[in-house]
Amino acid sequence: MEESHEASFFVSNCTQRMSTFPSYLTQEQIDHFHRNGFIVIPEFWDAATVQGLRASIEREIDEFDPASSKTIFSTAEQDRHRRSNEYFLNSGGKIRFFWEEKAWKDGELTMEPKVAINKIGHNLHDLNKEFREVSYDVRIGRICRELGMSVPKSVQSMFIFKQALVGGEVCPHQDGSFLYTEPQTCIGFWWALDQCRKDNGCLWVKPGSHKLGVQRRFRRKGGVDDGTEFRKVADNSVTSGSEEWDISGSVPVEIPSGSLVVLHDAVVHYSEGNTSPLPRWAYSIHVVDGKEGVVYPKDNWLQREETEGDFGVIPAV
Repeated sequence: MEESHEASFFVSNCTQRMSTFPSYLTQEQIDHFHRNGFIVIPEFWDAATVQGLRASIEREIDEFDPASSKTIFSTAEQDRHRRSNEYFLNSGGKIRFFWEEKAWKDGELTMEPKVAINKIGHNLHDLNKEFREVSYDVRIGRICRELGMSVPKSVQSMFIFKQALVGGEVCPHQDGSFLYTEPQTCIGFWWALDQCRKDNGCLWVKPGSHKLGVQRRFRRKGGVDDGTEFRKVADNSVTSGSEEWDISGSVPVEIPSGSLVVLHDAVVHYSEGNTSPLPRWAYSIHVVDGKEGVVYPKDNWLQREETEGDFGVIPAV
């Protein structure tokens, strides 16, 4: 319970500190990140920025042809491998759309596309003007450097809808399993575009769980037709079945729209399904260190084709 109190206290006091230091972390924030595996910066974006991003994503949906893809996104272990198809595995340099579990029945959409999409990924940060501007914000580059990075590269972005009433759960996981580097360097940035509450599927984080280190990694078995698998980091053995995490002591991150959650690569976090009549839209990017000596494996699930260029570096000035 002390960890829960500490996390909540930090959130409630962060606004005053960030108003004084809008672009840099305080030592208190840095210490909190290393001790707990995450920090919260309330209202990192103002209302105008949030509204601009919402309008931009709605334009992306309006221009999307639902018949072009029926790929469903799922965090369930068995479904993740079964649905690791070309559309998913080649999305690293593109903007692609993934459906909710309940979106399709007998080959037909069961609801309007605007409320049936689970997420859009994985390159909004380079291909969409509005999302590029916020993803390469110098404040992000400075946060990365304050937390130990030298050359922060944005490798992935996702717009996550968590639709009202149908938004599915996201199982407990570590971001470093999916954006793996040797040594581990991934940092997640997760922004709320709606008020996040327990009933509409806010994030839950287990403070201190990052001290366990990343336990396994999600990788390609070969080409896009060969599927994916999880391997244990400790001995590189193939592991099947869902990862079992002790999530006791996890804290809900209930935050206002525009707020930012910064996540350590190994901190265990998740979200429950949205049972409310209100959506819970969010945007996230994942950043890894591109400095010499850090390896981004060629069998990581997320890769870019040669014609799509390298991952972009986030500036600090």
